Amino acid sequence: MSSTPSSDTQPYAGRIAVLGYGSQGRAHALNLRDSGLDVVVGLRPGGPTWKKAEADGFAVVEPAHAVKGADLVAVLTPDMVQPALYKDAIEPNIKPGAALLFAHGFNIHFGQIKPREDIDVILVAPKGPGALVRTEYERGRGVPSIWAVHQDVSGEAEAKTKAYADGIGGGRAMLIKTDFKEETETDLFGEQAVLCGGASELVIKGFETLVEAGYQPEIAYYEVMHELKLIVDLFYEGGITRMLEFISETAQYGDYVSGPRIVDADTKARMKAVLTDIQDGTFARNWTAEYKAGLPNYKKFKQADLDHPIEKVGAKLRARMPWLQTSNDKPAAATPLKKVG
Repeated sequence: MSSTPSSDTQPYAGRIAVLGYGSQGRAHALNLRDSGLDVVVGLRPGGPTWKKAEADGFAVVEPAHAVKGADLVAVLTPDMVQPALYKDAIEPNIKPGAALLFAHGFNIHFGQIKPREDIDVILVAPKGPGALVRTEYERGRGVPSIWAVHQDVSGEAEAKTKAYADGIGGGRAMLIKTDFKEETETDLFGEQAVLCGGASELVIKGFETLVEAGYQPEIAYYEVMHELKLIVDLFYEGGITRMLEFISETAQYGDYVSGPRIVDADTKARMKAVLTDIQDGTFARNWTAEYKAGLPNYKKFKQADLDHPIEKVGAKLRARMPWLQTSNDKPAAATPLKKVG
């Protein structure tokens, strides 16, 4: 798909209702307001973020009230609560010709939400956490964002999408055109096969391999968990090229001869199977059913991760590393680089 700067985008003139005030919701609302846009925040009464939004100076109302009269409604709540939110607060109140915006296409793509036919349905997804979206905006920069139009009844859906992306700072960096299918399926695949599922399982299996071979758990933790950040930072800053620049020749040779033994053709075949489950809706159906059942397997899996020995060892070691005791709301400072390996 194409990428384009949006410096020519006209400022958005309508009222924006931001539903949700978590990491992305707060960043979007603050950036939009600082861009001179009219923002109201819609939250569940008595929820933990109501007072936080008020303290930030926003008019805070119940979601249904926020939606009434809004020209654009940004749905920035967790995926599994969105269908009920749409049915109860959005569908009866959003005005014809208004825009319904998502930051992830899950519920539209998999049919959990079937939007009214008289509204625009659009997507803007910054490629970074909310804290980064906010801090980059405050520095006069922005986080690259992807955007899509699913339904255009006003004839202005693309303009609305780009104006919103500009309002949160994305247009200062790069806007990449996509569609709801591509955004949803690639996002889920990245999380499951590489970023969360793949990386955490690789770390755990590496830890177990060393400990079962008789090495100290503390040493194993440092080698397979702690030092992973050094490599990820290099990937983030300059891809594989930068990693190779900053690791030793010994580490490079080990990369070349051993990496393909761990992640091989069979691994790729299993990745393709994961992608197939995402593409054909199997994952979405299973996740939706799990949520409706009260998350019994989710809770069991999560507790198993929390109880794993690597977490008990890691908690003790991290307590002795004061540089890690940073605010959860702020990205940690970059670590100085040196040759690794």
